[in-house]
Amino acid sequence: MNDLALLLTPEGRALLDEVRNTDPARELAVATRLRREHPAELVSAALGQARLRQRAVVKFGAEDAGRMFFTPNGVEQSTRASVAAYRARRLAESGVTSVADLCCGIGGDAIALARAGIRVLAVDRDPATVAAARANAEVMGLAGLIEVREADVTEVDTAGYDAVFVDPARRGGRGRIFDPEAYSPPLSWAVSAARRAPRAAALKIAPGIPHEAVPEDAEAEWISDGGDVKEAVLWFGTEPGAVRATLLPGPRTLLSRGLPDPGVRPPGRYLYEPDGAVIRAHLVAEVAEELDGGLLDATIAYVTADALRPTPYATAYEITDHLPFNVKKLKALLREREVGNLTVKKRGSAVEPEELRRKVKPQGPHAATVFLTRVAGAPAMLIGRPA
Repeated sequence: MNDLALLLTPEGRALLDEVRNTDPARELAVATRLRREHPAELVSAALGQARLRQRAVVKFGAEDAGRMFFTPNGVEQSTRASVAAYRARRLAESGVTSVADLCCGIGGDAIALARAGIRVLAVDRDPATVAAARANAEVMGLAGLIEVREADVTEVDTAGYDAVFVDPARRGGRGRIFDPEAYSPPLSWAVSAARRAPRAAALKIAPGIPHEAVPEDAEAEWISDGGDVKEAVLWFGTEPGAVRATLLPGPRTLLSRGLPDPGVRPPGRYLYEPDGAVIRAHLVAEVAEELDGGLLDATIAYVTADALRPTPYATAYEITDHLPFNVKKLKALLREREVGNLTVKKRGSAVEPEELRRKVKPQGPHAATVFLTRVAGAPAMLIGRPA
């Protein structure tokens, strides 16, 4: 918080602009030079903030990250801007005009909500985090829509707001927390707060949450961005019991139709690798039906089919070879085909991709993808290329 106060002064802001693009390898030399003209504490704060902003680009984009203020935990735990914007749009489209953002962090979600025209009460109990959130609301020109408050979220009255958004802390002193009741605040408290919201509520949770832990009156949505699963959201006041996978950019949304598990069938000409959000949402059956396909193995989320059909929910590969798992045979085949660019994917196999790559020593001008998996329970290798 003291660092942030220094950086918000005219001297601090000017210094931040000066060190914006500092190469980490040159940081010591830059710090030595700047300390001749500026207090050492300010120089350290500016260089530290510059590092955080560089890390934040992947989540917020260069323009926003280059002017926002971050804490180390804030960079790590904040929502990717594209995901926050999608969530904010859903709330705005449902008629929400005001949201209590509980556990707001450095304010990334509050900014997305305000940009969607929603009035926000942003609450966090950590003073440094609150200071960053307040500074971010101001620097983004959204202070008129975002009120930032330092408080324990469990003691905040949210009665005057249409909706509640809760992003519980899912990391502790020993790293990531997997038990939803060990979140801070616990998931059970967040669910109670959501049920009291007049119009709608959204709870951000870890994508690995067991389906049986989802309340019956909630909608569960798994979200990926660019193929990477980012989070799950429990929605209240929308479609109770609904399950969906949403892929960004797009958005593209696949809804559960309650289909039974697909049948197992021999490998066809194509292998489809479902998006991670589809897998987490248990919607592989919906994708398999769309592709007129089946599973390679009852326990593996690879879909096989004879026809190539475009789908946003899975990546297609044309399979050229199906072999029992055998490193020597794979090495000989790759050498024969002069494969030097080898992509190794695995699901249901204990073999590590890098270990396999070292053993087969791919060399040559051609590319291939090998899938280490099981086919009807037996370890197998499927070789192919993106379709």
